[in-house]
Amino acid sequence: MKKFEEKTIKSESIYEGKIIDLKIDEVKLPNGKTSKRELIDHPGAVGVIPVTDDGKVVMVEQYRKALEKSIIEIPAGKLEPGEQPEVTAERELEEETGYKADSLDFVVSYYTSPGFANEIIHIYEARGLTKVEDALEGDDDEFVELMEVTIDEAIDLIKEQRIHDAKTIHAIYYLMLQKG
Repeated sequence: MKKFEEKTIKSESIYEGKIIDLKIDEVKLPNGKTSKRELIDHPGAVGVIPVTDDGKVVMVEQYRKALEKSIIEIPAGKLEPGEQPEVTAERELEEETGYKADSLDFVVSYYTSPGFANEIIHIYEARGLTKVEDALEGDDDEFVELMEVTIDEAIDLIKEQRIHDAKTIHAIYYLMLQKG
């Protein structure tokens, strides 16, 4: 809505990294005053909800330095430049789990933290999983442990805060709604 639009007066790049860029924008507010906005630019990401033929969700446990703990998540990763989200989803599924899917269906896209970041995540559901013998290898600095959990087990993991991120909690609730 135009009535809430903030016009950028000046933009200053603070940091350009491998995953994010940070900038500070000076903006003119709708009331005519100015303010500063600390903003993160992110290329976007995907999350994949891999469901086995027996209804279990394939997940990965990995250490997250920002949280200083390991959490259990759906496979996910950032978009490479020019890469379509569905291609990223297929790649991340194979790299992190060693599976390919017969069907990969778009579920939803949403912004993760719109107050300060433009990161958008695209969620896909993967079914008809088959193990790939020569699967793509993940990143050199990424260490994950694979697991398969039922929806009930996932709910317990949410309560225990072992599943503790929005994309994975959203994925579990999505699957619960699908079951009716």
